[in-house]
Amino acid sequence: MDRLDEVLSACVPLLDRVDDLLETAGAPEGHEVWRELRRVRLLPGDAARAVAGLRPAAFDDAVDELRAEARTCAEAAIDLPAAGDWTGDAADAYETARRRVADRLSGDDESLDERLEATADLAQALTDWMTKSRSDLAGTLAEMLSSGEALTLAAGLGSPPTVAETGAAATVAAQVLRTIADNYADADELLQGSIDLGTPVPM
Repeated sequence: MDRLDEVLSACVPLLDRVDDLLETAGAPEGHEVWRELRRVRLLPGDAARAVAGLRPAAFDDAVDELRAEARTCAEAAIDLPAAGDWTGDAADAYETARRRVADRLSGDDESLDERLEATADLAQALTDWMTKSRSDLAGTLAEMLSSGEALTLAAGLGSPPTVAETGAAATVAAQVLRTIADNYADADELLQGSIDLGTPVPM
């Protein structure tokens, strides 16, 4: 359990109240929360729980394993035996095939070892992104939990909600959703930059 798990647990009543008000009473016209809702397409409670579901530690083993496989490919390329004293057309054909296989295993950006290293870099970057996303959201939730808006929402549980309550709910929602949306924009940029990893290695 990290700080996000702890803060989110304390924020459940606040987020539930915010979600309920957004669903039943909406938000002030022109409020910034509308933009953030379009970006995230989730209510703040659901969006926060989605971020809380990110588990950076799940990638730790994958990064190490990918780098180990990359080293194995590089070593295999070096260890492919040369033709030696063998001569003739068959030896030439073997040497051509050996070099082709070695290049596929280790060499330029399209080789298996480089692809594996790039995939490991992506996994590490995603791990860092998840860690940052969780930390950023924990900070925002902690700030909202002690805000004047939270006090307004905790004090006013009547029906129908007041203008002050709907405004407070919108402000809390906007802050939470903006933090999540900004981090997910970073993830989208990261994945777009790694799109070439999905291209098959030429044979």
